[in-house]
Amino acid sequence: MQRRNFLRIAGGGTIAAATVGALSACSPDRMPQESIEAWRGPGHDASTSTDVRRWLLSFAILAPHSHNLQSWVVDLSTPGEIVLSCDLKRLLPQTDPLSRQIMMSHGTFLELLDLAARERGLRADITLFPQGAFGPDRLDTRPVARITLVPDATIRKDPLFRQILLRHTNRSAYDPARPIAPAAWQAMKEAVQPHALRFGHAGAEQADALKQHRKLAWQAWQIELTTPRTIMESYDVLRVGASEIAAHRDGLSSLDPMVGLLNRLGLFDRSKAPSPDDYATTSQIKDFGQKLDSTPGFLWLVSDGNERITQVNAGRAYARVQLAATAQGLSMQPLSQALQEYPEQARPYADIHALCGASLPGQTVQMWARVGHAPSVEPAPRRRLQDFIRA
Repeated sequence: MQRRNFLRIAGGGTIAAATVGALSACSPDRMPQESIEAWRGPGHDASTSTDVRRWLLSFAILAPHSHNLQSWVVDLSTPGEIVLSCDLKRLLPQTDPLSRQIMMSHGTFLELLDLAARERGLRADITLFPQGAFGPDRLDTRPVARITLVPDATIRKDPLFRQILLRHTNRSAYDPARPIAPAAWQAMKEAVQPHALRFGHAGAEQADALKQHRKLAWQAWQIELTTPRTIMESYDVLRVGASEIAAHRDGLSSLDPMVGLLNRLGLFDRSKAPSPDDYATTSQIKDFGQKLDSTPGFLWLVSDGNERITQVNAGRAYARVQLAATAQGLSMQPLSQALQEYPEQARPYADIHALCGASLPGQTVQMWARVGHAPSVEPAPRRRLQDFIRA
């Protein structure tokens, strides 16, 4: 009798390995258009024509955010002013226990808002933590920023604004045969200049460094996938298939046909962490390793401190770097795992700081990303503009 091979899938079930090829050949769902309508710009929302703040916010909500949680809340009750706070129900206590990445994600929001304000001849006077900064390990209901909008004929538009609707995080394989041009690295470095962070990079001319970055990123990814509480945090915000994506319009999206079919058959159990040898784990580890092998460059941003204001400004700097990369025809994907402050990542955390030359007291690698040329991808879902406004 011929032996059949089986794969373990999430939840402890099994599926015939021969079926995997057939399942993966299924046509994938399409991204529901209502979930990405925000990327068409403010024209689709009539309210943006009567209140310039809503016009600005229609660009700000397109900022990159950890796990695509979109934890921004704005108060528009005072004319000419925007108060930004954090939705405390949209945090990552397992993978981002100190909420450093959440604060960076508020910085990306502020940078895009500032770029949009400049486009309208407005100066955005941003006061961070007007009621005091959060402590090092906890957020609360106090605002992250108060933004006052002032008409200013001397304000200069920033060319990076034109990239906002084009910027998308790209998690696909990159073209290993296309190195990143020196002019592109320089453009990304110059984009950081308004903020006090150090930009570093490793490209095709640094083969040994590339190997180290790839290996470290793979190790940190493996740790996160095989640590039950951290993978469950991702599962909690994983939207599988078009219907789930349309219903939530946030989180991590999967349109993979096999995952979708397994989910519909009740074979993809997101109520408990998969085992290290489950297909849900091994396939992701293998896939990510292949993507890392295709990556021709890595970049990082280092700060000399790690206060809350520094974290927000690091997010602003990263937003500018990604927009500059977009202008150069490049794709980018953050590699957050090794930078996260939970115990299992202690070794990768130390290693990435050493690799990026951030070993002095207080120095912090705020962002690490893979960069390269890749086919375009669809944008990440975004909630409706009104969902972010509380008053």
